[in-house]
Amino acid sequence: MFWSCSGYQKLLLELKLMDPCSERLVPLNTSPMIFTLSPGASSYISQVQSPLQETADDTAGPWYDPVTTDLSVHLPGTIAGHSSAVEYNCGGYFYDVTLISSVDVIRSIQHSGSCLMCTDVSQMVQCIDNTMWRTGGVLRVRLVSRGAARLCSNNPSNTSSSSSSQSLSPPRFQSEKQRRRREREQAILSSQHSSAEDKPVKWTEKQRILYTATTPPGTKKDTSLPFPTSYSPEYVESSWYQWWEKEGFLSPEQHERLPHAVDRTFSLCIPPPNVTGTLHLGHALTVAVQDALVRRRRMQGYRVLWVPGCDHAGIATQTVVERRLLREEGKHRHNFTREEFLQEVWKWKNDKGEEIYKQLRSLGASLDWSRACFTMDPGFSRAVTEAFVRMCDVGLIYRSEGLVNWSCALESAISDIEVDSKELSGPTMLSVPGYENKVEFGTMFTFAYPIEDHDEEVIVSTTRPETMLGDVAVAVHPDDPRYQAVNGKQCRHPFTNRLLPIITDSMVDMELGTGAVKVTPAHDHSDFLLSQRHSLPRLTVIRGDGTMTPPCGQWLEGVKRFDARQFVVDALVERKLFRGKKSHAMTLPICSRSGDIIEPLLKKQWFVRCDQMAKKALQAVEDGQLQIIPDYYNKTWKTWLSNISDWCISRQLWWGHQIPAYQVELPNCTDTKEERWVWGQSEDEARQRAAIRYGVRPEAITLTQDPDVLDTWFSSGLFPFAMLGWPEQTTDLQHYYPISILETGNDLVFFWVARMVMLGTELTGQLPFKQVLFHSLVRDKHGRKMSKSLGNVIDPLDVIHGVSLERLQEKVMEGNLDPREQLLAIEAQRKDFPKGIPQCGTDALRFALCSHKMQGE
Repeated sequence: MFWSCSGYQKLLLELKLMDPCSERLVPLNTSPMIFTLSPGASSYISQVQSPLQETADDTAGPWYDPVTTDLSVHLPGTIAGHSSAVEYNCGGYFYDVTLISSVDVIRSIQHSGSCLMCTDVSQMVQCIDNTMWRTGGVLRVRLVSRGAARLCSNNPSNTSSSSSSQSLSPPRFQSEKQRRRREREQAILSSQHSSAEDKPVKWTEKQRILYTATTPPGTKKDTSLPFPTSYSPEYVESSWYQWWEKEGFLSPEQHERLPHAVDRTFSLCIPPPNVTGTLHLGHALTVAVQDALVRRRRMQGYRVLWVPGCDHAGIATQTVVERRLLREEGKHRHNFTREEFLQEVWKWKNDKGEEIYKQLRSLGASLDWSRACFTMDPGFSRAVTEAFVRMCDVGLIYRSEGLVNWSCALESAISDIEVDSKELSGPTMLSVPGYENKVEFGTMFTFAYPIEDHDEEVIVSTTRPETMLGDVAVAVHPDDPRYQAVNGKQCRHPFTNRLLPIITDSMVDMELGTGAVKVTPAHDHSDFLLSQRHSLPRLTVIRGDGTMTPPCGQWLEGVKRFDARQFVVDALVERKLFRGKKSHAMTLPICSRSGDIIEPLLKKQWFVRCDQMAKKALQAVEDGQLQIIPDYYNKTWKTWLSNISDWCISRQLWWGHQIPAYQVELPNCTDTKEERWVWGQSEDEARQRAAIRYGVRPEAITLTQDPDVLDTWFSSGLFPFAMLGWPEQTTDLQHYYPISILETGNDLVFFWVARMVMLGTELTGQLPFKQVLFHSLVRDKHGRKMSKSLGNVIDPLDVIHGVSLERLQEKVMEGNLDPREQLLAIEAQRKDFPKGIPQCGTDALRFALCSHKMQGE
């Protein structure tokens, strides 16, 4: 045991009740609690062999120190409690577990850089009292020693609201995730290959019995035939879905034919799957849960509408199509015109969209296919344009120059929540797209700036020496005695010969490094804010493709940014200005779409003002107008929306909704620096707007549409009402909006749900739904989220119809996986499915998914 039993220990407990018969764990508290455990209670504690558990979400979850372990507390007696303590009665001896100060020891749950606090134990006590068997049971707990816990303030203001792309996840949590990920990979690669011959399996091939009676498509099966001697999914499930569709059972219009019809409606939408590929078991879980909801309402006589659809998934789909073209034809996107490339993407979309709809039908999803919706259908595209124009008209969308998260591999901006983080404890070699050799990160470089007309120098440190070409100043703290004599003086840049002023700013940390900071406003979020306070210029030294710009000089122009890093260090050494390098722990921002290292770049982009919309979304939950189930997501909701920044919606892509904004060129205008923009439903409408705004004849105006496209999540955020025909006041919109409930995975709380609430409230004047029901994620046996990029997805049809190991591996080889991930996926399949997957049928799959997932686990 890592904690002492001789005295009281402050411990953090995540409580679950385990049924001794079923071994099923039931959560007792929806939030973590902190307790003091009395001496002697350890006699009832035995260590179990359970490693550190993976969190519910790879990008957000509880943080634990590596010494954390799982323990089981055996409780042979009963439990009683009150609002501040829990009392264990074990054989006549009482042991108290009492809540202590949340400031003393805290467990922090990380969600987009925010800490959630919990100090109330009353709900947990009530849950124990209502659930615990009076004859005793086993209480499984997770314990963290006091020395390993993370101290944190209850003050919400301590939560960072920076727009920086760097994750605020605790370093130990991130490093622990990486350690577990490496262990999982090693476990897969080091395990012996299994086969159907050398490893016993728990199933044998069963005889397939087919329904052979003649049943024309759309006609009802003859159920009077004798049943087969053993259950056969193919026999039972065949032909029914075609009959349901033909008879119109899946449409709300069939409501009038119901003898038990009631004058109530129930509507919801399927979270539109991305056309990047086909569905996996995570989608199947969503379908199973939603189908149960809609079938129940139909049986109750409701008029039910369940809308299917697909999402164009801008960056993700364009990336997979580019990979396919490179692999199969050896061509890059820029070998095509925009129109030619879009034709290739539409071919991909049509192919994958058809497969997705086939899978949904095979899953028995009772969707109304007459209303199927794709986010780039003409009607939906009109809704996207209308939303953009309306929000521009009221100032909610604006164009501005600002630092954005830039992927040089994609040559596009991405949003904050599409940025992953990688924690480095020191020098680490990493693969970067576009580089043949790995690049070293986790190193701090130190160099000197000579002070002009002075014998001294200012020493600064950086992890990115290539950006020093964009330095415009050196900042020190005004109270730092070391720099009082040089305040207001200037440094001479050794390569550009520019003079850099030495300025004072109270945000500089005197205790960090030398106390002097290089200021690079065009490539650092903190420096950008500092430049605004001091009216400093901003010099961009890295292009969108990741190469150095002309202001760097001929010796660096066109050189890749990480190659330029070594060039700069060598040049500093040559000029005797280099002062060394050392290991440095750091957080590296990674593009979740491309795996590229994020480069903060200064770009003119379109942004959405989110502060007022976020306040309305917060108020909706606080007032009870919007119910989130389970309710522990309320705190996550509040923390994220309270610290929201403006949303960059420009994407430098070809696939997506082209931004309906036009740059205006006026006749006889010599001012080329000023940008003039108008927007409209069409170019003609934009031209009329420009003529009125600038007092020029429409035919004298030249318009150029912005080539960028809108962020996928902007269009997805309109789905609940755009799918019903908005902005037209259609019958469907009047009858079925707001939708009754939104049911989705908990990984979409920020990407999709929050944005639907904000956009829906703003554009329609009402919440798009009154309830949100989250389910947890389907993971593989190693705790990894099902992901096409990892190759660990399982096609639901392979479970329904069965599949051989050979076919499973063919699917992996046909995909767009990284070679290493491809190897891992194939090895995992050989071990996990030596005989493939047996035929299980749709009903068995749906039942297994629903029975396995319990809310809160």
